[in-house]
Amino acid sequence: MALSSVFCIAGWLAIFLAMGSVLLDTGRFFTGYGIGIFSFVVPIYIAEISPKELRGGLTTLNQFMIVTGSSIAFLLGTVVSWRTLALTTGLAPCILLIAGLFFIPESPRWLAQVGRKVEFESSLRKLRGAKANISGEAKEIQESILTLQSLPKARFLDLFEPEYIKPVIISVGLMICQQSGGINGINFYASETFQFAGLKSGKSGTIAYGLIQIPITIVGMILLDKSGRRILLLISSCGTCLGCFLTGTAFFLKVFRCDLLEWIPFLAVGGVLLFIASFSIGMGAIPWLIMSEIFPLHIKGTAGSLTCIVNWMGAWAVSFSFNFLVNWSPAGTFWLFSGFGILNIVFVAKLVPETKGKSLEEIQASL
Repeated sequence: MALSSVFCIAGWLAIFLAMGSVLLDTGRFFTGYGIGIFSFVVPIYIAEISPKELRGGLTTLNQFMIVTGSSIAFLLGTVVSWRTLALTTGLAPCILLIAGLFFIPESPRWLAQVGRKVEFESSLRKLRGAKANISGEAKEIQESILTLQSLPKARFLDLFEPEYIKPVIISVGLMICQQSGGINGINFYASETFQFAGLKSGKSGTIAYGLIQIPITIVGMILLDKSGRRILLLISSCGTCLGCFLTGTAFFLKVFRCDLLEWIPFLAVGGVLLFIASFSIGMGAIPWLIMSEIFPLHIKGTAGSLTCIVNWMGAWAVSFSFNFLVNWSPAGTFWLFSGFGILNIVFVAKLVPETKGKSLEEIQASL
């Protein structure tokens, strides 16, 4: 996390100082590198330090902070320049994170894995509190580590062995589900989408887009360890599917139903807001949570890297193709995302297990 912060700081400084495309591209490269590591390391760190009854909510707290940062950036972006935005919502949080890392312990599971027993117990004690009884949890972790240490060091091809293929399919499949719904295209081009739908200014829609994420993500955090992962994923997939369908229908009506033109912007904005609300309640955070839960410790690095590569390749593909797709057919683009939403519902219903209330060791044993 410290290394990632350094790369992000370098990237945001390059963006802030840019006078041409070279520094902008360099800044984007460094911030992309840093955020790519963050997206993998942070959910796993949180999952490894959390008690099982709070793991879902605490891991979703990561997504809450992501959407809060995104919302702040959306709102500030309507009133300040992009250079100021690079300093306030880019550089400043990275500096705060480096300072905060001095006060948090290393993952006790990782310490146990590398044989640092004294530090392992100290870290677990610091996380659970001075008066907590950690003997049972410490024993369970150590027994799991001993089992894992008897296994050979994981290689990439090992991920396709019979005992690991199911968690790989679940984790990679959820990342494909997350990106195929169109989140990054819709997110990056929200203002342009609202304007194209007929709003005189995209600012009002953008502000609503930024504000709706925070309360919905809080609802998701509250429900995650009560209702479970699967039901929230299903609700989220249904909502994103319907939101894209409504937005696509709005663009279709814009071409063929001139008598409804005054209602079309509201239908398009409503569809996009339903999409982002549904995404925030489940599909935004839960794939990262499940990725952090279902892999054994000795293959977590390799499997997590594969999962993140698939996620970010999907993000790139959607972001890159979104403008081309919209120029081809705005209605067709959103209906395409809606179709992927239907496939996502089927995938979650058929393959994704419920992990609520289980320790990491229990989850991995069940798979």
